[in-house]
Amino acid sequence: MLTTDPIGDWTREVEARDGGLPPSRAVEVAAAAHAVLGRAEIAVSEAQTHVSARDAGELVGVRLVCPGQWWEHGWRYRAEELFTVRAEVWGRELLALTLETRSDAWLAVDTRGREQPEIHAANSPRLREVLEEISDSLGTAPTPGDENRYAVPTDTGFADTRLVGPAYDDAWGTFEPAARMRRLRALLPRTADDYEEITEGPVQYVTVRGVDEEVLGFLWAARGGSAAGFEPRTAAGEPAFAAGRAWLTSLREAHRTGVPAPETLTWLSRRTPSPDMGRIAHPRPRTSRSLDALEELAGRW
Repeated sequence: MLTTDPIGDWTREVEARDGGLPPSRAVEVAAAAHAVLGRAEIAVSEAQTHVSARDAGELVGVRLVCPGQWWEHGWRYRAEELFTVRAEVWGRELLALTLETRSDAWLAVDTRGREQPEIHAANSPRLREVLEEISDSLGTAPTPGDENRYAVPTDTGFADTRLVGPAYDDAWGTFEPAARMRRLRALLPRTADDYEEITEGPVQYVTVRGVDEEVLGFLWAARGGSAAGFEPRTAAGEPAFAAGRAWLTSLREAHRTGVPAPETLTWLSRRTPSPDMGRIAHPRPRTSRSLDALEELAGRW
């Protein structure tokens, strides 16, 4: 399962020696960490780079959003925001490097409480290899992040929650759909022209694909009642949320027009989407036994 918020992080701090730390060292260390992810066959392409600077324009930090892959039952799956690397130089005296992950592929028990021995065996050693190589290169061990709702980070990966006990039986189902929706809703102005976001019964849905045929998410509507929405596919990253913003804007128009929720998929399929929306891949809706099942489909691969 993939998450909006990190499920674990590891930070290393290196103090300056004679001459201090030049701000450019942040770029060098972040790039080196990304290269380690690549050698472990986790990072799969160039990262998105975000730079921060002081008022005078001197570089102090860099953040890399890293597309990556994990193995599951013999198949490789890709996520556009699998890892984040952050490196910062503080006053030329201290360098801090933080590695974050948003996948539970490294865990013995996934974030919905299901044991996954094969997935863990295929992926956990790669994460351990990455953490150890970065520690060797910087000459310092990591400080694992605090235990969180999803997992317990350790020096070499994650604790086995079968031994220590999970914080929640189904942390992903409890927190992730709401976190994903907050990220999506933050892109939109507030309004009263929204359908309900939750339904207990089956839902109908259509798949939305981008210009490169990647699945961006799923438009859905309750078979009865007044609920409808868009579930962004977490693995697709920012394009999924950009598409979701556009589809939710159209759903608001449908709500203002008085279109009943069960008819929204038909209403939307008759409209010409803008380029950032992607396209409806199959006009005939499919049925999911529940909204929870569709949310999992959007957050798994």
